[in-house]
Amino acid sequence: METAGKFERLTRRGILSAGELGAYMRESAASGSHLEDLLIRKGVPKHEIIFCLSEYYNCPVIEYEEGFLLSRNITSRIDLERTKERLWVPLSFSREKAEVIACYPDDPSVTEEIKQTLGAEHIEFMVALPSDLVRIVENSLDLNPGFPPSAGRTPLAKVRTFLADRRSLFACHRTSLAKGRTGLAFLRTGISFMAVALVLFRLFGFGYLTILEAVLLISGFVMALDGIAWYIPARRTAGHISPCSSTESTCGTTVLEVLDPGDNPVFRRTDPIPGAGELRSDWIDLSPVMRRRYLASDRTDLAEERTVLACYRTFMARARTGLAFTRTGVSFIGLGTALMRQFHAGPWTIFDIALIFIGTAMAFEGLHWYVPGRRAGVKGIESIRRIEDKLCIWDFCLPPSVKRHHQGDGKTVFPPVRPSHSPGIWATTGLALERTVLAERRNVMARLRTIMARSRTGMAFIRTGMSIASVGMALLVYFGPGSILWSFFDITLLLTGLFFIADGIRWHSPSETIRKQFPYCYGEMEISIPDYGVPTRTWSKAVFSHDGD
Repeated sequence: METAGKFERLTRRGILSAGELGAYMRESAASGSHLEDLLIRKGVPKHEIIFCLSEYYNCPVIEYEEGFLLSRNITSRIDLERTKERLWVPLSFSREKAEVIACYPDDPSVTEEIKQTLGAEHIEFMVALPSDLVRIVENSLDLNPGFPPSAGRTPLAKVRTFLADRRSLFACHRTSLAKGRTGLAFLRTGISFMAVALVLFRLFGFGYLTILEAVLLISGFVMALDGIAWYIPARRTAGHISPCSSTESTCGTTVLEVLDPGDNPVFRRTDPIPGAGELRSDWIDLSPVMRRRYLASDRTDLAEERTVLACYRTFMARARTGLAFTRTGVSFIGLGTALMRQFHAGPWTIFDIALIFIGTAMAFEGLHWYVPGRRAGVKGIESIRRIEDKLCIWDFCLPPSVKRHHQGDGKTVFPPVRPSHSPGIWATTGLALERTVLAERRNVMARLRTIMARSRTGMAFIRTGMSIASVGMALLVYFGPGSILWSFFDITLLLTGLFFIADGIRWHSPSETIRKQFPYCYGEMEISIPDYGVPTRTWSKAVFSHDGD
């Protein structure tokens, strides 16, 4: 409720003329902005506005300070987002009395709302500027100016916990898939044993080798069953892997949120927050608490990146399992084809044809897994390349020689330390920075693991191609180009295998080149253990040896 009488002191002291005040009141009404904030933007000193409010309302004035925090009793029991919209917030309340900060304590609707919300009989008002009251509420919610409630460090920690849970789930999937690939190796070994036994039996019939044939056949059958028992859970797991989706981090100008937290939480990113980019670009002018909030957002974005890369690695692991299944199917196809072409038609021919059909089904099942795994490998390397072009924490605060290229003003960014910052406050911010830097290191290693997973997947392409090409080449060489259809079949297998080999080399070679550029796989790695109570040169170091456990 804006009245000229509230700011009569400004005209009385000659700070504004009556005409200027009237013009500002009309501008405030037209724009929807608060007159107090508009006057400050027009150059009226803030302390003069505070004197006006104190004189008009005859009550104390509260100004925003970063150390001013509402009690947990207030933040946990009151809808502060609602009170922020209505421009009032309680400092304390009981059944008899409530202490309330309000911007317009003379508004009857605000008074009635306070009484209904707090249930207090008597209200003791304090007044504040609208901008100060909003910042008091936001600071108590652990938010930077203009940010939504999901940008607080506690909600962001909750998001990181859900992301960590999803990464753990992906790790379980990869372990199950690795077990499935081991089971398929058992299955291929069992098939080899059974193939040798059946070929010997069909060549020599019953005789002195029958005992050896029976042992090979039974051993192969047991190994094949054991391999299938290992593979089936992996097959079941592979069908429940969530698609990889990334919201693309924005250096703290948007906030990652979690929706429907349950067995399958959904993550989304808010719309760009007005003024967040400009606020972050002035890192040197931010308070320690505001920096810690941005760093918490950075760690959440880094956690999302690690989760997405873990998803890509899981899909590539699924592709490797599928290719192992394909190799098993090719073994069936090769065995059935060789037996059918080697021996004359007879009762055993049905068995030979069954092997071919079973192997074909297995090969196509494996190739079905190969397609999304290949897509994940392509998206994974593309995401890593995009990440390398983005700004990181070093671009904002460290080292001192870094320039703000995105601003184009060439302003040098110095370490955000001021003499007025007490050691305790700066140490807390320093620890937050150290945690963020360590999170970025983990992301660098996650990118390396993704590249190495791509390399392993390329090697799986090569192994699969060699298996297919070997079957085609062996059939072509052993039986010769006698029949056009059989020769076409053999050449098709050979060319398919060569395609997989070429594709695998194309995946493996660049990955190996990138891997050699990283030091994590060789020698030892040192990490400083920060102690912000002593000089940096005295910090101890933890040494991690590549040869150790």
